Amino acid sequence: MSTKRAEYLDCPLCGFEFEKHDTACAHGCPLGRFCKLVCCPNCQYEFPDRPESIGLLQRLFHRPKPPVARPDAIPLTELDEGESSELVCLNCEHPHRRNSLAVYGLVPGSRVVLQQKRPAYVVRVGETELALEAAIACEILVRRV
Repeated sequence: MSTKRAEYLDCPLCGFEFEKHDTACAHGCPLGRFCKLVCCPNCQYEFPDRPESIGLLQRLFHRPKPPVARPDAIPLTELDEGESSELVCLNCEHPHRRNSLAVYGLVPGSRVVLQQKRPAYVVRVGETELALEAAIACEILVRRV
């Protein structure tokens, strides 16, 4: 009697953890056996499936790359209230935090306006306003425009 271990996947966009055999791809798609993409049941984002051994090796030996220093990039915390800027990069070690901020529009090239500094940093990205802790605001590198 062999027991098959459940294969859990994490969505790279929303961070939702799910079992591969619970997806619509595994049940309803006629190409499900041949397709190398997995569809997240939470956000419907499709991402490539990877062999378990490669995923294990990536988790074991993953070293975050140091951010590339740019002379014109400053932390969001150095802006004055009401000042507009362009987001250069997110200096986060954790990919889940980068993904979470990207969902709200904080991606390189987006226009960011710092609306207030206290009691929390409040930024406006498009039509979205976000309140951020100081530690997170320090990880956001911007360029004045």
